[in-house]
Amino acid sequence: MMKQLQFDIPSLHAAYADGLSPEAVVAEVFRRIDEVGDPGIFICLEEQDRIAEFVTGLGSFDSSRLPLWGVPFAVKDNIDAAGLSTTAACPAFAYRPHEDAFCLARLREAGAILIGKTNLDQFATGLVGVRTPYPVPKNAVDPTLVPGGSSSGSAVAVAHGIVSFALGTDTAGSGRVPAGLNNIVGLKPSLGSVSNTGVVPACRTLDTISVFALNVGDANSVHQQISCFDAADPYARRTPVRSIGPVPTTFRVGVPDKKTRQFCGDTMQAHSFESALNSLADLGAEFIPINFEPFYEVADLLYSGAWVAERDTV
Repeated sequence: MMKQLQFDIPSLHAAYADGLSPEAVVAEVFRRIDEVGDPGIFICLEEQDRIAEFVTGLGSFDSSRLPLWGVPFAVKDNIDAAGLSTTAACPAFAYRPHEDAFCLARLREAGAILIGKTNLDQFATGLVGVRTPYPVPKNAVDPTLVPGGSSSGSAVAVAHGIVSFALGTDTAGSGRVPAGLNNIVGLKPSLGSVSNTGVVPACRTLDTISVFALNVGDANSVHQQISCFDAADPYARRTPVRSIGPVPTTFRVGVPDKKTRQFCGDTMQAHSFESALNSLADLGAEFIPINFEPFYEVADLLYSGAWVAERDTV
């Protein structure tokens, strides 16, 4: 039964309501880690006695009191977790924090169970997921492909169903790219809506905590827990998180106009883009063409302008 149990939050909570124990879920998490057999996913795992102590402190199942009660998760290893080393995929940089990152503390307060810390492109600099001194995580959909980065391990862990969700970071695609390459949901919250206190910066003014999940509802549930104003973060903003309503029958989508679409000669990507537009059109999308050149110019600043200097001084 446990092998067939889906780790999305509603399925887990339904199983808990029917009597499943969080101890059994934790045991299943570690069984799945062994079954997947990919040493590149996690840089370190939480000690099982510490997990057991946390689970004991949850009390009886009550999702109204603890919205993420008993939900296993992982975090990218540039996010502090008390008692576990933060490496940012650079062993020489490693330190052991005494406090959780602000967002991680919020998740524990909501009843989520930390399993471990995941691999990444070193210092969250890269979109491929292979720039790490540790073993490279294998793409969960096709191991011949790169896993995507920089939040590679978080995406792969969720895609394999090892954990229900994971945190990553997204400065220039580090959350969305590996989510897309591993066929899961990647949520990049509005800049400043989630505190970066306790996160190793890549580019502080642009960094955003991101969420990997198995579905949109779960991603939004996690976002609701971590989106909380933090006065200690100078870049924090008060940004309300909306509940997910029904899919509208019609909606507008901005897309690059045909003159400014860039595929760098990759005809497969061009075809996939058109297929995605057709799928959106079937759902009722109205497309608004946008000249994308200004966006490309802004993006270039991250690699050849002022933001390079900021990244160099972090």
